[in-house]
Amino acid sequence: MTQRIASSELRLGMYIKKLGGSWMKHPFLRSSFLLTDPDDIKKILEAGIEEVWIDEDKGEASKTSPSLPPSPPAAETLSDSLPQQTAKDKKSVARISMEEDINRARKLFNDAKPQVMAMYQDARLGKAIDPQTTLPLVNEIDLMVQRNSAAILSVARLKTHDDYTYMHSLAVCALMISMARQLNLNEEQVKLAGVGGLMHDLGKSLMPLEVLNKPGKLSDAEYNIMKKHPVAGAKLLQNSGAEPEVVDIALHHHEKMNGLGYPNRLQGDEISLYSRMAAICDVYDAVTSERAYKQAWDPAGTIREMAKWEGHFDKPLFNAFVKMVGIYPVGSLVRLSSQKLAVVIEPGKGSLVTPKVKVFFSLRSKAPIQIQVIDLSLPSCKETIDGPEDPSKWNFKQLQDLWL
Repeated sequence: MTQRIASSELRLGMYIKKLGGSWMKHPFLRSSFLLTDPDDIKKILEAGIEEVWIDEDKGEASKTSPSLPPSPPAAETLSDSLPQQTAKDKKSVARISMEEDINRARKLFNDAKPQVMAMYQDARLGKAIDPQTTLPLVNEIDLMVQRNSAAILSVARLKTHDDYTYMHSLAVCALMISMARQLNLNEEQVKLAGVGGLMHDLGKSLMPLEVLNKPGKLSDAEYNIMKKHPVAGAKLLQNSGAEPEVVDIALHHHEKMNGLGYPNRLQGDEISLYSRMAAICDVYDAVTSERAYKQAWDPAGTIREMAKWEGHFDKPLFNAFVKMVGIYPVGSLVRLSSQKLAVVIEPGKGSLVTPKVKVFFSLRSKAPIQIQVIDLSLPSCKETIDGPEDPSKWNFKQLQDLWL
């Protein structure tokens, strides 16, 4: 039987079915668990959670009559309270301008980088890694995703060679959270996807530094060494008490639907939903990021190329991913019907093919023109996108300055 009680009445042996209040408030990956640690009760009280629902069939019963009227949740997931919470959150985090949200996202990532660096350093030194400590950061990233996913996902592509591993972890975290929300997963699943994304490459901390930090392309032998990072990361996370889903993401994010991935050559439904999501997010961020040995791929061109990789990704999930980032993500270089080049600066309203763009170059005169912002979604706009353009053909300097 499910019973609603005050948090102050909690004791060890009770099985928590649901925590009251916003999921953002509580410091746990799961909302349902058996109370076996006194510190967990302390964390609940310190988080300001005033009420909980306990399952008396799975754990200790309340010794007293319920101090709160019984009103158990209709379903076992936190998603039932999402509409109310989302409406409230939207009021408190109302979207301002794209430019301001991009600046917010840049600050969030810059502030978070030292935490991720410390996590990798601790892992390299053999120190214990507590996945729970990542929850505040994951929650912040999720709030930014809900506020303006296009802003944080575009900023996530900005990396240098020196900070690639750390910023890639943050980027995949943001992509996983955004994708989980696109798929309408519940709040607990969103959290697991975010933590898994943030820690998916933790095994790289255990790889030889001379290979990990090599400024050029890896040799076949070095690549075979780096292919050991999923197993190393999964073992590290498992020993640290990480959730099975988080361990699974670390272990299987390089698997492919056709069974040609690694380390276990899983195929199709043998690969979990989380790892199929991570496979898409990991590759997209990797190829759209600049590396010492290659230029970053254009986001729009990347979407088209990934769509051609038969057997690599889960097709329905990839379609959801495209809907999430857009056919022409922010930062994409596009060719307009007027024979001008433009950079996408904001997603379209209601359509994947009518974003807001910043026009800056004429293909006819092959020369820069006065910058103009055009909203392709407006009924009065006659301009359309002919397709993506490869920035490497033009050698434009600081193209990102047009959308940052």
